[in-house]
Amino acid sequence: MSDESRILAGILLLSLVTVETGGAYMLAIVRGKAPATPFQEKFARAGHAHAGVLLLLGLLCQLIADSTTQTGFFDWLSRAGVPIAALLMPGGFFFASMGRGRTEPNAFMSLVVIGAVVLGAGLLSLGIGLLTA
Repeated sequence: MSDESRILAGILLLSLVTVETGGAYMLAIVRGKAPATPFQEKFARAGHAHAGVLLLLGLLCQLIADSTTQTGFFDWLSRAGVPIAALLMPGGFFFASMGRGRTEPNAFMSLVVIGAVVLGAGLLSLGIGLLTA
């Protein structure tokens, strides 16, 4: 495993602890101990699920990126695209639903779209890197 992959994998594993904390919040919502509208509950679930899945995918991408011959920007994009999306997309879901009694997303929903673009770019870069190695 390269130093880049080892360091980023360590950071991603530590970041999964925040997803665990989000799971405790989700339990509070589901049990009725944290007030939330149905919209907010759905967005909390979506944010929590995206965070966990994308962090795990980001871990996998570290190992796969070591199999490419990419350098520079495309190596960085292949390694960091999914982890950056793991911040942007869940953040968009959480921030877009913040506020007492909110029933529709606010402007932070744009983070979900930006995260999706970064996710796609990172996966395209890594896929192309593997096919051209």
